[in-house]
Parts: sequence; structure tokens; C-alpha cells
Amino acid sequence: MSDFRFFINMLAFNVGLATVISAIPQASANHHAGILTAHFDHILGTSMDLKIIAHTFEMAEKAEKVVLEEIKRLGYILGSFDSSSEFSRWQKTMNEVIPVSAELHSVLQSFDLWNKKTDGLIQSAAEEVNQLWVKASMNNELPSKDQLDAVVSKANQSHWELGEGTATHLTDAALRLHSFAKSFIMDHASEKAMNEVGVEGLVINIGGDLMVKGNYTEKIAITDPRNSSENAEALAIIQVSNKAVATSGGYRRGVDINGVRYSHVVDPRTAIPAQEVISSTVIHSDASTAGALATAFNVLPIEEAKVLASTIPGVEFLLIDRAGQMTTSEQWSTQFISTENEVAQSAISMVHLKEKVWNTNQELVINFELARFEGRFRRPFVAVWVEDENHKPIRRIALWYNKPRWLPDLRSWHAAQRASEIDLASITGATRPAGNYSLVWDGKNDAGQYVNQGKYTVFIEAAREHGTYQLIKQEMNFDSKPKDQVLPGNEEITSASLAYRNK
Repeated sequence: MSDFRFFINMLAFNVGLATVISAIPQASANHHAGILTAHFDHILGTSMDLKIIAHTFEMAEKAEKVVLEEIKRLGYILGSFDSSSEFSRWQKTMNEVIPVSAELHSVLQSFDLWNKKTDGLIQSAAEEVNQLWVKASMNNELPSKDQLDAVVSKANQSHWELGEGTATHLTDAALRLHSFAKSFIMDHASEKAMNEVGVEGLVINIGGDLMVKGNYTEKIAITDPRNSSENAEALAIIQVSNKAVATSGGYRRGVDINGVRYSHVVDPRTAIPAQEVISSTVIHSDASTAGALATAFNVLPIEEAKVLASTIPGVEFLLIDRAGQMTTSEQWSTQFISTENEVAQSAISMVHLKEKVWNTNQELVINFELARFEGRFRRPFVAVWVEDENHKPIRRIALWYNKPRWLPDLRSWHAAQRASEIDLASITGATRPAGNYSLVWDGKNDAGQYVNQGKYTVFIEAAREHGTYQLIKQEMNFDSKPKDQVLPGNEEITSASLAYRNK
């Protein structure tokens, strides 16, 4: 069963934002439908957010079950890290004509097709190149030319030969089906759910790649690759119906060698990580096409990416280079809604200009670490917000939880927000595992207006089911003078700090 769910007529309450792309609720189903939302961890090695629009809760629940069963079934066939999967068992064979399932045959065939379309850029053995760079990072030394040449030679071979319902494994190179397997699974799982009685629409988001189906339009916020904060302002907001959206970028994953960051997205033809483009987002009606092109566009020079896109009908894209320059397809504007910056510019006019308002070139960075415990343990619920000198909540920054009935366990948060009307969809998200997190307060209140300069208190609250309750709070004077503040840790939040700084 899902960690949490709601079924609300004419209201999409989206929880669990994706790492690269985050879905924003947008209801467009007819008045007969309600919306079930659910979040799952450990799906294809990542997390999944699911939204089903159906006539009844029971119909939506049945469709949810169909999605999970199809993902499980296809995972046993296409899984790269499951030694018992059909793909893994097939990889252990060599030079044998092996009968394979239609699903595995289709994914291998897709790799062949896109390998040809991209002149070898899409390559299942790119994993060989990634492993070389991981080893180089461990040694803190760049790969030598001989090592690069050797891995290019090993990766750029024909790794299989397909027959009628058969596949012959030809090399010992490390192979992964990640991008095409995920796209294939998303497409088939969503189609199965859409065939269920009473289902009108569906949104499936696995690890930041989305598929939107049926009578529904989804608003999607595209993450700014130059800002790693969990709640950083969106670079742009688009709206999508009956299409897939895929993003590729190395700004959050990669390796460090001698203080330099190298992307995990590599060109298998040269064994060199992506350099020019730091993020590529592609919209297309076919999930495999969107996923393949997002990867290709992340590696290709921008002009070559535009040429490739021109050969495939229906492709829309947004590319961001290292300088922050955006390049889009000609029809991208038909998907585009707005940027957060435009909202901010309109909102500031509503502030009394005689007051000394927040310096728009500054921000507060809130860093904290969720504690790690040995063995099995439940993730904590976390709330982060800001109050003014009158103890009034003026900005809700984050709320991570899984079931609404446990929200009162966040005692300070619950007491602070009871008297306030707020759209929780804008701040809620799934619980997070142990580790370090960074959030940003841009100086705006919940209405999107910049607050006045002055003293405000930052709250970080954590509560764990069958665990402890902890609260950290710190007052800080926001007067345009940059400053840092280290906060005392506790059992749930081992460390925390505030950095009021220039952007």
C-alpha cells in the first residue's frame, strides 16, 4: 500500500516532489472525477509519485494496484541490479541464442534503434565508462588516455544480436538498461491503468521522469540546475497533457577529482563526461523518445542537439548550459506558463515601498542533517518555517510527512498553522532518509511578497513515530548584513546552520 493517499473531488494534492522535476497540482478532469495521490519508495531503485483521476476511490485504488503489479512484473524482467531478473540471467550467457520475452526483446531493440539514431551516443555499455570515472574518483586522479581509449573500445561494440524472439549476448562489457527500461515500464504501467474502468487520467513520476495520460493536465516545475537547494525556485513552469517529460543532468550526481566535479552523464564514444549542457528537458508523446533525447541532448553540443531534434517530429526541449543560458525548441512556448521571477516582480509592487524591505539579492540558506540510526527505523516527519516578532508564521518552507493523522506530532508546527489558511500542496513532500539537506528562504512570505527587514525566527522541527520529538529555533536579524549561525544539534537533527548571504 502507499505511504499516504487522498481522494479529493476537483483538487489535486500532490506530495513528494521529484529530484529533477517536480509536479504541481492542476485539475482538469471533469466534475465526476476525484484524484488519488500516492508516494512509494524503492521503485526501480528510486521513488515514485502516482496520481490517478477516477470516478470513485475504489476504481482509483484498483488502478493503483494494477500500476504496482505491472512495475513489479516488468522489474523482474528488465532489472539491471536484480541477479534473478531475466536480463541479469541473460547477461550471464555468452554466444548462445537465447529465447527472450517480448519485453526484453523490445527494450534491446530500442537501444539498437537509438544507438543508430544518435551515432553511438546512446549505448547500453556506457556503464563501463561510468565505472572508470568512479575508480578515478576513488584514486583522485583523472583517467589516462590509454584507459579512456580502452574503455571506448570495450563500450562501442555490438553487445548482442537479435533474432525472432531471441537475443545472443556477445561481450563481457557491463550493460545497463536504465533509461529505456524505466521509460518502457512507465509507458506500459500507465497504459494498463488507463484501461481500467472509471479511470480518466494518470500521472506517474519515477525518479523525476513523468508520464501524463488521459483527461488531465499537469503543471510541472523544472528545477534550476544551478541551485541545489531542496526548495529552490523553479526555473520554469510548464503544463503537459498526454505526453512524457524527461530530464537529464549531472548537477546532482557525478564524481569529484582534484576538486573538480564531473557529470555522471558520459559520451561513450569518447568516455568524456558531459560538459557544455548541465540540464536537458525533453517533452514528447513517447516516453522512450523523451528519455533517449534527454540523455543525448545532455551530451551533444547545443547546435548538434537542435539538428537531431529537427529529425524527430513532436519534440520540445529546454537546454541549459554552464553559463545558465537557456536554449529551447521553437514551440517550447506553447508548453510554458511562467517563471518564479515573474511572480516575484509582480508581488513586490504590493509591498509598502516606504518600508525597508528584504534585499532581493540576498537569501537565507538553512542546512541540517537528519540523524542516521543502525538497523531499521522510521523516517522522521520534518517541518521548517519562519515566524515574525509577533510569533506569526509568515513563511512555510517545508513539510515532510507521510500520513496526515500524524501531523499533530509536529506540535509546534501544528499549533502555528492551525489558525492560518495555506495551500499545503506548495510545501509538502515525502519523508526523507538520513542525510544532509539544504533549504532556501528567499525573503518572501506565503503570499509571494518580500517581507520587511528585521528579526525573524527560523524553526526546524522533527518527530519520529516510535521515536523522539525535537525542535530547533533561532532568531536572526535580517538587516542586509550577511551572517552565519551554527545551531545546536539533537537526537533527530544532528547538526544545523543558517547562512544569510548574497545570492
